[in-house]
Amino acid sequence: MVHHRYATVRGRRIFYREAGPADAPAVVLLHGYPTSSFMFRHLIPALADRYHVIAPDHLGFGLSDAPSADEFDYTFDALTELTAGLLDQLNLSRYALYVQDYGAPIGWRLALTHPEAVTAIITQNGNGYDAGFVPGFWQTVWDYQREQTPETEAGIRGALTRDAIRWQYVTGVPDESLVSPDTWEHDFALLSRPGNDKIQLALFRDYATNPPLYPALHEYLRRNRPPVLAVWGKNDPIFAPEGAHAFAEDVPDAEIHLLDGGHFLLESAGDEVAGLIRAFLGRVCP
Repeated sequence: MVHHRYATVRGRRIFYREAGPADAPAVVLLHGYPTSSFMFRHLIPALADRYHVIAPDHLGFGLSDAPSADEFDYTFDALTELTAGLLDQLNLSRYALYVQDYGAPIGWRLALTHPEAVTAIITQNGNGYDAGFVPGFWQTVWDYQREQTPETEAGIRGALTRDAIRWQYVTGVPDESLVSPDTWEHDFALLSRPGNDKIQLALFRDYATNPPLYPALHEYLRRNRPPVLAVWGKNDPIFAPEGAHAFAEDVPDAEIHLLDGGHFLLESAGDEVAGLIRAFLGRVCP
């Protein structure tokens, strides 16, 4: 049974999905751009018989509040503070992290701030290294981060379109019919709310703060040696397989799997990913 709940954190209403026994080992699922906890709608019940699963919507995404970019300073630091506040309210002091895309920089900040809390890391196309960034996608983002002009903004606004969101879902998937159009239509509808474009532009700019954190992340991985599972859509046009292999540089026994899929691997290989996660957590978080 999956519960759909809201919590008020620092005056903001945060939506989250929750399932599984409250006294079971906790797993926190952190979604990417441009989606929400909706991306975990099938994974949550696949884990909930054995784990206490929490999947929030970041502020500005999904069913959480979306104050305007003039009212709230959208940064990955701020999103992390809200996530940490939610976990505190839920009395979760120990948890495994599943991070994907934008969920990764939020998860890394949680791990760096509360290293004792993280029991394991599952990264699904969530980068923590300079390796893996695909320039064909990221050059537009880098140009916008370097200089905000009408031209660079027009380039980045291309990522907010229905076609671009669909591209994220189906590119690299061996059978596109496995990916439900509900995914990109759901994301596009929420992304199209008045003012949400400025929220997303702010986060594209702030993504520049993430790579400078990587050396601290790598030191954390070497020092704390959390169990790491990197399960990657090997055809991802945003984060290439090099981003998965890089985790073995700091966690030599990291478990790395490259599957035939794209950026949103759960949509086309969800059962396989769930099986890998259950086997991994069964070993490291029994």
